[in-house]
Amino acid sequence: MKALFALSFILFLGFQNFAQEDKSELTWYTNMMEARQVSESTGKPIFAFFTGSDWCIWCKRMQANIFAKEDFVKWAKENVVLVELDFPRKKQLPEELAQQNASLKNALRPAGYPTIFLIFLDENKEAPGNYQIRNLGSLGYPGDATPGKEEVKFIENANLILANQ
Repeated sequence: MKALFALSFILFLGFQNFAQEDKSELTWYTNMMEARQVSESTGKPIFAFFTGSDWCIWCKRMQANIFAKEDFVKWAKENVVLVELDFPRKKQLPEELAQQNASLKNALRPAGYPTIFLIFLDENKEAPGNYQIRNLGSLGYPGDATPGKEEVKFIENANLILANQ
């Protein structure tokens, strides 16, 4: 009986730790319509991250030096709905996802990778099911940031865009 209680207690602690770890992770959408629904229900803009996940070194640096930092995680959870728009070279995306990403690339025209657009998707009242993109601004890797503190400069730049919405 004691062994069963000990096992139950260990499992309980394990699940608690798992839940706490899960809360610290970010939710990245790949489906823009799902992200739009979350954006609409929360009033938060979409953080559209254009990346080349398997080839873009600056995208990987952005993920490691900014997105993985605790300050960014906290900021993102409070301020935006994260969407990854991937343009890999070595792997193939499902056709529907590749078409969605290409369509958004044509609409927003990122100058390079990585580029982040803070946007809202507003449904066109005259043509239900069609959406207009309201672009609040764009961000890239903060080259002028203090090494090791890139997330600070990035968040500062993002907050300037959000303040002007």
